[in-house]
Amino acid sequence: MDLSPGAHKPTAKEIAAKFREDIANEVYGPNDRLPAARGLAKKLGVQLMTVQSAYGQLRAEGLVITQQGRGTFVRDPAVPLGTESGSSPAFTALASELSTIHEALRQLGDRMDRLERLVGGDEKPPAR
Repeated sequence: MDLSPGAHKPTAKEIAAKFREDIANEVYGPNDRLPAARGLAKKLGVQLMTVQSAYGQLRAEGLVITQQGRGTFVRDPAVPLGTESGSSPAFTALASELSTIHEALRQLGDRMDRLERLVGGDEKPPAR
C-alpha cells in the first residue's frame, strides 16, 4: 500500500487483501500480531472503522483472531477453528456443532461394531 502523502486512501477490502497476501506470503506468521488498528488507520489516512472492517473480514475468514485489549493476531492453522479465544463467533458455534456431530458418529460407530459382532455370531445378545 502506498503511504505517501496524497496517495489513494485504501478501502477496507484493499487493506484486508494486503494482509491476506502478507499472511499467505508469511510476512505475518501464526500468532504474529497485526498492527494496532488505530495506528494503522492514522498511518494510512483512513477512518478507524475502515481498518476495523478489514480486520473483521479477515476474522470472518478465519485468518485472524482478535483478543480484547491485546490486539489482532494471525490464527495458527494447526489449532482447530473456533477453539481459541478471540475466534469468530460463527467458527466457535461451528466447532461446537462439529464436536457434537463427531461424538454422535463415534457412538454410531460403536453401535455398528456391536451389531456386526452380533450378526457375525461373535457375541451373544443381552438377556432381557
